[in-house]
Amino acid sequence: MPLPNTPRSAANSASVRPAVASTASRFASLGAAGVTLASNGLLGQWQRRNREQTLVHSIEQLRLAGNLDNFRAVIGGATEPYRGRYPFLDTDVYKTLEGIAYELALADARAVSLDASIRDFYEEAIGLMQQAQLADGYLNTYFQADSIDKEPWSDLAWGHELYSLGHLIQAAVAANRQLGDPRLLDIAARFSDLVWQKFGPHTDEKLAFCGHPEVEMALVELFRETENRTYLELADLMVRRRGNQSIDSKIFTSEYFQDLVPFVNLDSVTGHAVRMMYLASGATDVAIETGADDLERSVLHLWDDMVASKLYITGGLGSRHSDEAIGDRFELPSERAYNETCAAIALMQWAWRMLLSTGEARFADIFEIVQYNAFAVGLSDDGCAFFYDNPLQRRGDHMQRSGYESDGPLLRRAWFGCPCCPPNIIRWVSELQDHVAFADEHTLHIANLTASEIRRDGLELTIATGYPWDGDVVITVAAAPENGRALALRIPAWAHGASVERDGEMTPAEAGSWARFDRVAAGESIRISLPMRARAHGADPRVDAVRGSLAVARGPLVYCAEQQDNECDIDSLVVSPRDVQAFEPDQRQIVASGPSVVLSGAVTATPLDQLHLYPELRDDIDDQDPAAHDAARTHLTLVPYFQWGNREAQAMRVWLRTA
Repeated sequence: MPLPNTPRSAANSASVRPAVASTASRFASLGAAGVTLASNGLLGQWQRRNREQTLVHSIEQLRLAGNLDNFRAVIGGATEPYRGRYPFLDTDVYKTLEGIAYELALADARAVSLDASIRDFYEEAIGLMQQAQLADGYLNTYFQADSIDKEPWSDLAWGHELYSLGHLIQAAVAANRQLGDPRLLDIAARFSDLVWQKFGPHTDEKLAFCGHPEVEMALVELFRETENRTYLELADLMVRRRGNQSIDSKIFTSEYFQDLVPFVNLDSVTGHAVRMMYLASGATDVAIETGADDLERSVLHLWDDMVASKLYITGGLGSRHSDEAIGDRFELPSERAYNETCAAIALMQWAWRMLLSTGEARFADIFEIVQYNAFAVGLSDDGCAFFYDNPLQRRGDHMQRSGYESDGPLLRRAWFGCPCCPPNIIRWVSELQDHVAFADEHTLHIANLTASEIRRDGLELTIATGYPWDGDVVITVAAAPENGRALALRIPAWAHGASVERDGEMTPAEAGSWARFDRVAAGESIRISLPMRARAHGADPRVDAVRGSLAVARGPLVYCAEQQDNECDIDSLVVSPRDVQAFEPDQRQIVASGPSVVLSGAVTATPLDQLHLYPELRDDIDDQDPAAHDAARTHLTLVPYFQWGNREAQAMRVWLRTA
């Protein structure tokens, strides 16, 4: 067995398991043992940027912010004050450690060198945590600090102790699965055992749960790793205890905490967006492991309602800066969209669990939209600056900074006072390969079409593609069992007119479904052709904010107009669906990392002096037709939404006015 701090090869170890590793579900993720992202694919490029730039940058920021100093301060009763404004800053260390565990294993498997600061941080942080943990298992530097006049467990609504435990558990599970390093698992299990003793079903704390859900799905994963059912029972309790309005709501309402009604009685996703998505993920995990019909019905209902009425076209979730909340049905403003990056990550976590629970392609479709838009926009092209909130429109004179910060750049920031998003990005990007493929007893499913190599039960595939930039996907079967192996390939819901070619025979493929093959054999090649034309999307007429507008997408990517690419004021543009149909794709370098596919074509520009704040509405159609004025045709260039904000802080629009 390797030493605890010596990573083993992820690719060669059967014991390596993905981030979500249920044995109760019909389907199982392949993870790093079965999926290797190609270095020339977009996801592979993101992962390289993660280990070479984002991770190194974030470790520097964590050291500057003093997160590790908080652990040092509580060792031996030191009196140094707690550094930072929030009680959950330990989680920034835990999320980073989770990402590092993956990156160390992936680097070893690929013989890739890592910056020395990465392993140094990993070892130093674990050593400090071992020393800081109390004899009874408790570990939280905020409540342990002498400078904080609060007792442990005195503020379940805002103390985030169980939330912090959740991220500790996820880091511990990652280290144990990816590296064979049990040190964090020991720390997490001792802390979890303490929580069981204090808040389990045998105690008087019948309504005890954390104000910020997260520990629920982590406890389920701890059960999956240790086979200790008390952790699963505790997760079930934490999901079901909410909804009695027991949280002190002096600042925020019970709805904010998802505490207005029990989870199984929720009519819609509601309250703080990140909290809601973590809770839904945990409830889905509990449903998978226990077979609870009421939870299964609830998560399916909540999912359908969310997709139908509360998701932005980018897959973003959270329409209100106030309370960082989801908002009402069809309340989807563009300029004030919050769409926290952490909410995008949490939504993908839920989507993947729903996919593993059902095998239905629709969950992978939403996962993909979020991945390439609402999530990807949160990180700068150089990997060292972040968006906390992600609007769909920016005015040219807009001065608000991301994340409510009062100073610094107008676009992405190198770090935040509440830096939950950067380390969340780190861990998610390190786990991208865990969310490419899954399998049951008979069939390997490719859910995420990306350049990669995939291995499962004697079947070895190479996927060659420039996706999401182009729609040509070639799957080459390098090896297969003697009797073949069933394969299912996801055809995205937007890909109307897609086709699949096998053995020279071309057949149509249904959008939003799986293209299935009963048996594939070594030497075979399958080609998927996805039409990548520009598409015009309108909004449900109940979405007041964008009525009379359209958005443009190509493949899974949503596009936007940035002012620096366009001569006319982008607020003056009028775009028709026919205009969009004529848009041409073009490779252009708008970011330093490489060429992008931009869209361009002719549209109408209305002179600004002919626009009025409150024009008189008349029955004369000519007066409302831009062609009846002095409107002229102009050239419009659109760029992928996830790449906006890497240049000057100028105006941006996803939704464009249409006639």
